[in-house]
Amino acid sequence: MRRLSWFNTTSLTLGFAFLYLPMIILVIYSFNASQLVTVWAGFSTRWYGELLQNEAFLDAAWVTLQVAVVSSTIATVLGTMAAYVLVRAGRFWGRTLFSGMIYAPLVMPEVITGLSLLLLFIGIGLDRGVLTIILAHTTFSMCFVSVVVSSRLVSFDRSLEEAALDLGCSPFQAFRLVTLPIIAPAVISGWLLAFTLSLDDLVIASFTAGPSATTLPIKIWSSIRLGVSPEINALSTILIGIVAVGVITASLVSKRQLMRQDADEKAAVRAEA
Repeated sequence: MRRLSWFNTTSLTLGFAFLYLPMIILVIYSFNASQLVTVWAGFSTRWYGELLQNEAFLDAAWVTLQVAVVSSTIATVLGTMAAYVLVRAGRFWGRTLFSGMIYAPLVMPEVITGLSLLLLFIGIGLDRGVLTIILAHTTFSMCFVSVVVSSRLVSFDRSLEEAALDLGCSPFQAFRLVTLPIIAPAVISGWLLAFTLSLDDLVIASFTAGPSATTLPIKIWSSIRLGVSPEINALSTILIGIVAVGVITASLVSKRQLMRQDADEKAAVRAEA
């Protein structure tokens, strides 16, 4: 096993410190008893209790969760369909335009996307609210799902589908029973990516949200313009904890699957011997 050189060790230490030291400081000061976020006055969980009683933050969190779940689900369905067409339909009239429209949000500045959607909603007379945020998030996150699913479909063994068709399955049955289960990890990854993008979005939501619907990033942004409050530190700590638990859980599940696969391969080798 090769040891890390002093240069690599120093670079990694500085890189991790740059990324995670601000988060560690934020977590520490979320337990600060003082109302001033820069002055330590002792350990306290007071701000977590006040956060749970803050209806404005709770309402914004509920709106954000609703928007993220619905928009990511719609984006996953549409993105999977678009990826299937791009990979399996071959050359057809308008393919270049279709693929360009699918991938345009990947390189389009969010300010332009948000402004154009705002003008569209005003033009058709649609009041801004939860529905407009869902439509906006579906629009820009669908392309990410399409990219993820397309990469899996490109490497997909089509002989499996052909075998299902030879055994009497219709094209839809072959897709539902053979293709979809195999590309399911990519579809789930696309949904998680769309869900994360929706939770994190501020720019597009600020254009398409109305007074009746405020997402959590918008609420946090509007709050810190008056100064960072300890409640925001507590909220950020909760979000960091949720992400950390999700990452650790996914790592443990993946490790368990690898161990199970290794055990199955060893058992198969022993059976053949």
